[in-house]
Amino acid sequence: MQNKKIGIVGLGIMGSGMADNFLKNGHEVYVWNRTTQVAKDFEEKGVVVCSSPAQVAQQADLVFEVTANDESSREVWMGKDGILSGATSENILIASATLSISWIDELINQCQQDSLTFLDIPLTGGRVGAETGNLFLLCGGDEKVLEIIKPTLEVISAKIFHFGPVGHGMRYKLILNYIQAAHMISFGQAMKIAKSSGMDLEKVSEGLVDRPGGVITQIAKDAYFADPVPVTFSVEWITKDLTYAKKFAKDVDAKMLDIVLENYQKAMKEGFSDQDWAAVNKILEDK
Repeated sequence: MQNKKIGIVGLGIMGSGMADNFLKNGHEVYVWNRTTQVAKDFEEKGVVVCSSPAQVAQQADLVFEVTANDESSREVWMGKDGILSGATSENILIASATLSISWIDELINQCQQDSLTFLDIPLTGGRVGAETGNLFLLCGGDEKVLEIIKPTLEVISAKIFHFGPVGHGMRYKLILNYIQAAHMISFGQAMKIAKSSGMDLEKVSEGLVDRPGGVITQIAKDAYFADPVPVTFSVEWITKDLTYAKKFAKDVDAKMLDIVLENYQKAMKEGFSDQDWAAVNKILEDK
């Protein structure tokens, strides 16, 4: 399959890793970032830096938006010189930021009105996944379109999931981040119980990594004994995602989600917004 021209709007942890891996695999890469110096650093690698999100859409076949939140996403899609002002029916447009359901549905409707091809493909896998090309892609949208671009997506992914109609990738991502954050808080509570009983915390944590196990338990264990460096996912961003999840679940009795969100909001109020999300247990225990 002929290499695609890739556009990336937003060069944070995820966007930067994606740009690097697409470039390494022979794709032409076009980028825009709010902070121009970050984009200029990529220019030295052979990436083409564009003057606006609209220009990215004019140059690329696939356009990924990987910004921080609803506000930044809305600006780069619908603002002056936004992606939609430069897009045509020839583009495949992809939202890969973690966004609220109200905003993603509004964006979907706008793209449908404009006869534009749009997928929602939020990402999980953290900094390591982005840098190594082993992200998990959580897709919503036309499965036929997804099949066409799968060989291109494999450059940045360990696994590609399809959850159904457009918008369902984002819905899954909010559910996923809620249950991961709940697991993180539960690990801290379990360690607090073990500590109160005078148990060997290293042995307890090693046991928990095996049973129940899983990536999140390992991350929680590592962060419990040493602050993660560099930060892979901040308290600020998981709090944002949990806030979106709470709005998504507004008609559902989800008390556990309320508790988890309150814990992260507490960490935010204590001034730990830029700390790693896995450090929340240590932060709350220390306080």
